Amino acid sequence: MPQKKNPDPMELVRGKSARVVGDLVTLLVLCKGLPQAYNRDLQARSFLMYLKEDKEPAFDSVKTIIGMLEVCAEFAQNVTFNQERIQKALPAGYLDAATLADYLVKKGVPFRTSHDIVGRSMALCVSKSCQLQDLKLDDLKSISPVFDDDVYEYLGVENTIDKFSSYGSTGSNCVASQLDYWVARLQIDRAGSSR
Repeated sequence: MPQKKNPDPMELVRGKSARVVGDLVTLLVLCKGLPQAYNRDLQARSFLMYLKEDKEPAFDSVKTIIGMLEVCAEFAQNVTFNQERIQKALPAGYLDAATLADYLVKKGVPFRTSHDIVGRSMALCVSKSCQLQDLKLDDLKSISPVFDDDVYEYLGVENTIDKFSSYGSTGSNCVASQLDYWVARLQIDRAGSSR
């Protein structure tokens, strides 16, 4: 679609992964009965060539994965990000809504109720044309008395990213740690060239 701005090569790679999973399923189903039978399953002949049934999905997977890696490498070497635009766009998506729900749950509010409170908070933001972090404490307390001054530690893009910080997450510390690991592992200097 013309309005799409997503990195299309990565979506194509994700789509190709289905083919590799299909090849795996072919091999697993083919091998499922081997311990109980005469083991001729792997030697079934196709109409066009005398390939063994286990070879075709294995070769197809290798060929597909090599193609996927080539696309990923080309993408990774050439991708650029408009950081200014990203910073401006992030707050508009109400990323901190989930963090606000977590805040309420930590305060003892059942998730079902916190979901409703967050929904009403977002509706208030829409009516005031602002973000959750821009709401005054009195506005939040008018929705629920559970809100306290510490709510602002959970609101805003930076706080949201930091709150969702666990192993493998997109938290700033986790991303920095992974970058450091891969820079060292791949022997890349910070200027971008390999050693």
